[in-house]
Amino acid sequence: MGNQSTNWAGNITFAAQRLHRPTSIEQLQQIVVGSRRIRAFGTGHSFNPIADCDGDRVSVADLPPSVEIDVERSTVTVGGGIRYGDLAQHLHQAGYGLHNLGSLPHISVAGACATGTHGSGVTNGNLATAVRAVELVTASGDLTTIERGSPDFPGSVIALGLLGVVARVTLDIVPTFEVAQYIYDDLPFATTNPNLEAVFASAYSVSLFTNWHDPVVNQVWLKHRLDEKTQPDVVSTGWLEELGARLADGPRHPVPGVDPVSCTDQGGVPGAWHERLPHFKLSFAPSFGEELQSEYFVPRESGADALRAVHNVRELISPLLLISELRAVAADELWMSPSYHRDSLAIHFTWVRDPAAVAPVLAAIEEQLAPFAARPHWGKVFSTEPAVVRSLYDRLPDFSALATRFDPAGKFRNEFVDRYIP
Repeated sequence: MGNQSTNWAGNITFAAQRLHRPTSIEQLQQIVVGSRRIRAFGTGHSFNPIADCDGDRVSVADLPPSVEIDVERSTVTVGGGIRYGDLAQHLHQAGYGLHNLGSLPHISVAGACATGTHGSGVTNGNLATAVRAVELVTASGDLTTIERGSPDFPGSVIALGLLGVVARVTLDIVPTFEVAQYIYDDLPFATTNPNLEAVFASAYSVSLFTNWHDPVVNQVWLKHRLDEKTQPDVVSTGWLEELGARLADGPRHPVPGVDPVSCTDQGGVPGAWHERLPHFKLSFAPSFGEELQSEYFVPRESGADALRAVHNVRELISPLLLISELRAVAADELWMSPSYHRDSLAIHFTWVRDPAAVAPVLAAIEEQLAPFAARPHWGKVFSTEPAVVRSLYDRLPDFSALATRFDPAGKFRNEFVDRYIP
């Protein structure tokens, strides 16, 4: 047992009295059976109390760090607590890769998938879309595997920890591939908005960073798969220059003024997928604290209108903002996914860590984005009313019934999920 008392950002102090770190599946089963109330805890990268409760927390990070590649099925089965960056190194050495990665390689597989965390790409689903099966310890202590194809599967991946503690995860893998990353500066919003779909489709993974103060996307991060001949060669065609951007003259960090030493290599230098798809290197611990994060998913077909709506409250946003990131996420079939059944534009905000000052700004953003049925990220800070959140998920009644069937006494519930999942 440990006593890690706060999340990564330090804005949440956990109420749970105990943090368990079992070293075997059997220990995990015993802990779950013996707990009145328990929540799984990943790497602490959620910015709200989704991982907390008034009982116990449990981390699966100390379970055996197995990485079992099945060549026939093109899958890998791993302990849920493994970090994506560590898994990626194993896979790459064996000649394999994953379709997508988040901006930080430091997050755990089980935690990222449970909350709908994502990378970027018009054809890339969030990280959970790679899941082939989840193996979890249920409220009764049983070890249960739910595989793709099961009627329960679409509600069992992005499950917010409500079905049980995920002990192992099976993921789809692909042959390893190389990526080259280019950064462009100062793409005007005046040319971005009419060409938003084309900008996002211009590389395998694209991120747009803006401060909502200047009339430009301050940085465009393009990550090109070198084995995909269909991807346009933006650097040689100068397409973004035609829209008004400039190729960066050196490495960049997304937050202005911060040393880019922690960022993955840029300037078109080819590298393995896991050393380019994230924005940050695994070898650098992400800076602790001093930020909050929020994120909203809107239909990508309405993306330009949604960005104009956010622009209406830019004077409220920019004084409290470190940076904002815009990404494309492909539609999926997972019931509680923010991208369920719709290609999405994810509008992300990294704030200074001042919850009282940020709260009214979130309310203003949510009011602007309400016409676009904006779904908040489950692991970020938001203030959208629970009834509104529930209205955004067609399959929420099915998910609620699934959670009740797996956990009739509410062992895995907490105050946060009670508000949104009746």
